[in-house]
Amino acid sequence: MGFSTDAIHVGQEPDPLTGAVVAPIYQTSTYVFENLEENKGYIYARTTHPNRMALERTLAKLEGGGAAYAFTSGMAAIDAVFRLLRPGDHAILPSALYGGTFRLVSQWLVDFGIEFSFVDTAHPGKIEEAIKPSTRMIFCETPSNPTMVLTDLAAVAALARKRNLTLVVDNTFLSPYLQQPIALGAHIVVHSMTKYLNGHSDCIGGIVVLTRQEDAEKIYFLQRAAGAGLAPMDCFLISRGIKTLAVRMERHESNGRAIAKFLEAHPKVKGVLYPGLASHPQHELAKRQQRGFGAMITFELGSLNAARTLLNNVHLCALAESLGGVESLISHPASMTHSSMPPEVRKQNGITDGMVRLSAGIEDVEDLIADLNQALAKV
Repeated sequence: MGFSTDAIHVGQEPDPLTGAVVAPIYQTSTYVFENLEENKGYIYARTTHPNRMALERTLAKLEGGGAAYAFTSGMAAIDAVFRLLRPGDHAILPSALYGGTFRLVSQWLVDFGIEFSFVDTAHPGKIEEAIKPSTRMIFCETPSNPTMVLTDLAAVAALARKRNLTLVVDNTFLSPYLQQPIALGAHIVVHSMTKYLNGHSDCIGGIVVLTRQEDAEKIYFLQRAAGAGLAPMDCFLISRGIKTLAVRMERHESNGRAIAKFLEAHPKVKGVLYPGLASHPQHELAKRQQRGFGAMITFELGSLNAARTLLNNVHLCALAESLGGVESLISHPASMTHSSMPPEVRKQNGITDGMVRLSAGIEDVEDLIADLNQALAKV
């Protein structure tokens, strides 16, 4: 069936007991055994519960995976994936990536004997140059946060197959509606479900979607053993949000394209990074591997003072971390999402003090442009 049909119906069947169109929230910590040898498939909510299983079925279907496991946050999901590595293993990551992922690997996981290299994943040749005998994993964000650099997933997947490596893709910025990494050859896909999948800025969650049984068994073990599985209420909220994912993403992208064009033409904006613009160096790749261009826009104002002036004067766009909500969110990567990166690393990757990141919501686009325009007038 089509994407929207699957998003609404897979894992979200009517309740078999009552016929309720929306299944209930199973807000319980434990489940009664029928006798010492038998139960109804659920024992303890840390290990699994109906709301989590339903959500996992939905995401496995939408991403084209064989299994999916829901975690308490996107970072918990990413951490679980890196736990597939063992001491002595090596992984390759983008040089520009989400600050939380950079912090996790550079300040914590390195102490467990895992080596990480950061390369420009826009160039598959640079990834191949970084491969060592100990390399086990390639981890990509595409588009990258916040520099909007794309990775050619088909090319990197071919490299991963040739070198027997696991390809992991963080698909948070586009959602499965606009990009299907598994169809392009990825083995594992991760999301912060807090963002577009939930879409309403009212809960936190992460997902790992897997294609290989051996990886799925390990991730499921970690989810249960570490107690990092998502709670019933959060699963319910995200399942509800996914039902409208397709229509939301259409509006998000429509607004994103209009805002990017407005910003590119504005005299006070020094540059705009948005794959939907012909000026983006990887515009053709975006057209080839994505269903659309999304609603994440990064733009340069030239200085911290200019960025501060804009951010302190927007009224409709909310100055906040996160992204992917129905409301437009605007942020300053250098001091917010990427503050844990050393200044020299930010500089190397083009994350300047004058950079602003915008997550275009689904408000009337004329109102969003008017808000940005009046704030830019004060710069």
